[in-house]
Amino acid sequence: MALVGKKLVECIPNFSEGKNKNTIKKILESIESIHGIKLLHYTFDPSHHRTVVTFAGPPEAVSKAAFEATKTAAKLIDLSKHKGVHPRHGATDVLPFVPLKNISFKECVGHAKKLAEKIGEELKIPVYLYDKASKSKKSLPEIRKTIASSTNGQLHPDFGPEQSGSAGITIVGVRDILIAFNINLKTTDINIAKKIAKKIRSPYIRALGFHLKHKNTSQVSMNLINYKKVNIHQAYKKVWNEAKKLGIKILESELIGMIPSDAWKQAKKSDLKLHDFSEKQILKMAQLTP
Repeated sequence: MALVGKKLVECIPNFSEGKNKNTIKKILESIESIHGIKLLHYTFDPSHHRTVVTFAGPPEAVSKAAFEATKTAAKLIDLSKHKGVHPRHGATDVLPFVPLKNISFKECVGHAKKLAEKIGEELKIPVYLYDKASKSKKSLPEIRKTIASSTNGQLHPDFGPEQSGSAGITIVGVRDILIAFNINLKTTDINIAKKIAKKIRSPYIRALGFHLKHKNTSQVSMNLINYKKVNIHQAYKKVWNEAKKLGIKILESELIGMIPSDAWKQAKKSDLKLHDFSEKQILKMAQLTP
């Protein structure tokens, strides 16, 4: 069936900057400078030293905004001086596209690959493809392992040079909607967070354990890969159960970025101890169309 109507793509770049508000501001300005783009949400964290931005628009505009943001980040962020608890490889670390409306995954992959090639050629940044944009369909964790196993800094990216500079490496992909959901524990012990993360991992939950210095707590950080298979309430309950076994209570939880409206309808029925949540984080197609 032919796709009819305005095409909409969501982009959720992760930048390796969570402290310098001026740098974050300039990255956001570079995104908003592109006609047709709607900035939906952004959040930054000093312990992760990371900013997650969500914006949407027609695919051509999204690609242009993503390129401008990557260009700005490359100028302002020196990865060799970066320290944060979250895994990272680049100033613009991860750059996923998500097809939202009237666009297929295949077409979205075409736009993502063109962007990746442009970043590699014009910005001289090594670019790896992941998930649906990759021939091998490798996941983000698998690509990180590939990069980490590179010897003597010799890379084999899909685009760009085989040596990285101060902007590091950018990982570009196309994926389904996922939900980034973190739970902070009433303990500073990172080993407890790591133990819980290991216990709850599954094909539908990616989880890591971190210590958040600025909050003096430990965190179980999750990506819910398929929220229709494992929803937010179920993920919360899994962490709660494992924490209870260890005699640990939950301090609070947080949603990073947007949550689909159908997922929120289910989640709001539960007491998730959500901190700093705004209804602006609920992704509604109506808000994306003029």
